[in-house]
Amino acid sequence: MQMMATTVFQQALGTLESHSCLSSSGFRHECGSASVKLISKDFKVDIALMRRGNYCSKKRSFSLIQASTSQTTVFDPVSSPLHKTANDSKKKPSEAALILIRHGESMWNEKNLFTGCVDVPLTKKGVEEAIEAGKRISNIPIDLIYTSALIRAQMTAMLAMTQHRRKKVPIIQHEENEQARAWSQIFSEETNKQCIPVITAWQLNERMYGELQGLNKQETADKYGKAKVQEWRRSYDIPPPNGESLEMCAERAVAYFQEHIEPQLQSGKNVMIAAHGNSLRSIIMYLDKLTSQEVISLELSTGIPMLYIFKEGSFIRRGSPVAPTEAGVYAYTKRLAQYRQRLDEMLQ
Repeated sequence: MQMMATTVFQQALGTLESHSCLSSSGFRHECGSASVKLISKDFKVDIALMRRGNYCSKKRSFSLIQASTSQTTVFDPVSSPLHKTANDSKKKPSEAALILIRHGESMWNEKNLFTGCVDVPLTKKGVEEAIEAGKRISNIPIDLIYTSALIRAQMTAMLAMTQHRRKKVPIIQHEENEQARAWSQIFSEETNKQCIPVITAWQLNERMYGELQGLNKQETADKYGKAKVQEWRRSYDIPPPNGESLEMCAERAVAYFQEHIEPQLQSGKNVMIAAHGNSLRSIIMYLDKLTSQEVISLELSTGIPMLYIFKEGSFIRRGSPVAPTEAGVYAYTKRLAQYRQRLDEMLQ
C-alpha cells in the first residue's frame, strides 16, 4: 500500500520583488473553495460549429475520471517533513505550489497561422523553450501535472520535466476505457513512487478559432480588415466565425480548474499546468480576479513558467524564476526552501 505524501508548508520567509511576464497587477487574491469530485458532471460547450470527434464540438457531453489515488498519492522522501510528529500528521497542508506554463513555439506559430484546436507540434525553438522552462522550475516540487489534449502542451510538459532535479518520470494517465487502464498499469511499487501522473483534459485546450484555423494571420487581416481580426483575437465575448470567444474558453477552463485542480492544491499537492495562451489567460483571470477588460490585455510568453503559491484559500503570484539557481527571484516559502535544501543534500 502506498503512503500518501503530506506536504505541510510553513509561513513564507518574506516577499522579494517578483519578476512577472504578465501585464496585470496584484499579487494576493482570495478564491472560493471547491469540492472534490472524482467524476465530473457532463460539461457542455455552445459553439456554432458542429463537428463529430472535435474536442470543441457543439453541446457534446464528456465524463472525465481523475487519476486514481494510487497514482496521485505517491510517497516522496524529498518532500516529506524531516521530523514528522503525531501532531504533524493530523495537520492539513496549508500551502502548495502551482506552476503555469504556456507551450513553446509551435510549427504554426512559426508560420503565423491561426492554430486553435488543431493539433500541431513544437518547433526546434519550441523544444528549446520547453527545456529552458524546465530549468527554471527544476527546484520546485511537482506532484501532479495537467496538460491540454494537444501535443504541443504535452511536449512542453514532458520536455520541461527532463530538467527537474528530482528526476521523477511524467506518465500520461490513460483512462479512456477499461482496456486502456489495464494496459497502462504499473506493477512495480518502487517504480510507481518515481512517477508523476500527467492528466490530459480537452477543457484546457486553446480556444477554438473556428473558420480562422489554418489561415495566415496577415492574409486574414488583409481580407477582413485589421480591426475586425483584432476584435476576434482580443475581445472578451466576440467569437470568430463558428469559433469560441475568450469568454467561452474561460467557462470550460475555469470550471475544470475549480472542479479538478483546485481540490488537489487544497489537499497539499503541488501542481503544474502546461496549456495555451487563452486557456491560461482564463485561469489567471480567475486566480488574480481580473475583469473582462483587464484580461484582454494580458499577454503570456511561450515557455515562461509562472509560479503561484496557494495558501489558506488564496493564490499568491510569485512571478517567474529566471534561472534554476536563483532562489531570490520570488519569495520562497519555508517549505519550498526546505525542499530545495533536501534536493541539494540528496544529489550531492
